[in-house]
Amino acid sequence: MTKSLAIIGGGRMGEALLRGLAAHGWRPEDLTVVEVSEVRRAELAPAFPGLELRAELPASGLAPDAVLAVKPPDVAGAAAAAAAAGAGRLLSIAAGVPTPAIEAAAGSGVRVLRAMPNTPAQVGTGASAVCAGSSAAPGDLDWAETVLGSVGLVVRVEEGLIDAVTGLSGSGPAYVFLLAEALMEAGRSVGLPDAIARDLTVQTLLGAARLLSETGTAPEELRAMVTSPNGTTAAGIAALEDGGFRPAVAAAVRAATERSRQLG
Repeated sequence: MTKSLAIIGGGRMGEALLRGLAAHGWRPEDLTVVEVSEVRRAELAPAFPGLELRAELPASGLAPDAVLAVKPPDVAGAAAAAAAAGAGRLLSIAAGVPTPAIEAAAGSGVRVLRAMPNTPAQVGTGASAVCAGSSAAPGDLDWAETVLGSVGLVVRVEEGLIDAVTGLSGSGPAYVFLLAEALMEAGRSVGLPDAIARDLTVQTLLGAARLLSETGTAPEELRAMVTSPNGTTAAGIAALEDGGFRPAVAAAVRAATERSRQLG
């Protein structure tokens, strides 16, 4: 049976893509996962009956399309091996590895695309940006959007912006989790039990995100709606601004962006 897609790397993002593709009508029989860890293969097998799981790339006969879901230092080797095995189109989701480096490893004739997804892809609410390498065509971007769209939002950008995407949405979930930690700690500090502080924090973040997404209202307008003059929220916002909240967020995005450039 001819496989449609190979996912090289069966870690969290590889599994997220598997689940997303399955939810969008892809059959496990059409997919191959290459994962070196025997333990990880054993975890994936019962979750995806019919899925071909391999410990290493074959010498030939690989699916024509492959996703490189490996760690950045392993991208070049995976690209070269996938191309040698027959893949003609590669989508890398590794941070910091530019398309010229992947193209050099894969060799001529292989179309390369690069994407930066984020971890909410694990629950189908990811945010990904994708860019095309030198030989990729619009149809290749369409294909990449189909794959990545199975786990959330996809935007197209020029490769020069991928590092900025990494700094914002790639690392962004960690900033939100840090905010969640801080809110829970603050809730406990004013007397709330642990479980209640956690539940209220999680629901507040979820509700605020949905309100922002589903209403289409600008964040500054939503903030103003809940911030009465001289009220409780106004006091809290003032404390955040006095503490340098905005500059700290901007510094975080800049630092992550710069680190992504350094890795590349």
